[in-house]
Amino acid sequence: MERLIIAAVLIVIAVGVAILLQRRRPSPPTGTEWNIPAQLDRRDFRSPEAPWLVAVFTSATCDACSDVAMKADALRSAVVEVQELEVSADADLHRRYGIDAVPLVLIAGADGVVARHFLGPVTATDLWAAVAEARDPGSTPESCHDHHD
Repeated sequence: MERLIIAAVLIVIAVGVAILLQRRRPSPPTGTEWNIPAQLDRRDFRSPEAPWLVAVFTSATCDACSDVAMKADALRSAVVEVQELEVSADADLHRRYGIDAVPLVLIAGADGVVARHFLGPVTATDLWAAVAEARDPGSTPESCHDHHD
């Protein structure tokens, strides 16, 4: 009988310790969602009359940003305006559009609607294809697959 009481006490203590440890366990990390603007006011950017805008939000402390900005700058043409917006120099626009992660590339039409975006490092090929597809839907090989799936 004495052994039964000792066993019961030990079980109660073990359950109590397990509950205490369960409560102290940190919660699993929540999914991080970054703000990606869906609409831009083209008057906030250079050449609002250009049919297309590639806005590149960057930071001087971001290792990947200068590479992304350089790749985006190669897209500049008579119909595509490319503008880099570094957080220190263009803090007002970063705040206005709620930019909370860089590098962020937004491809917007004349109406300011963001047709495509890239958050983080991106290849020059992917940037070129995204602008080509935005300007002329169905013009890139990937778009053909998207419409037939």
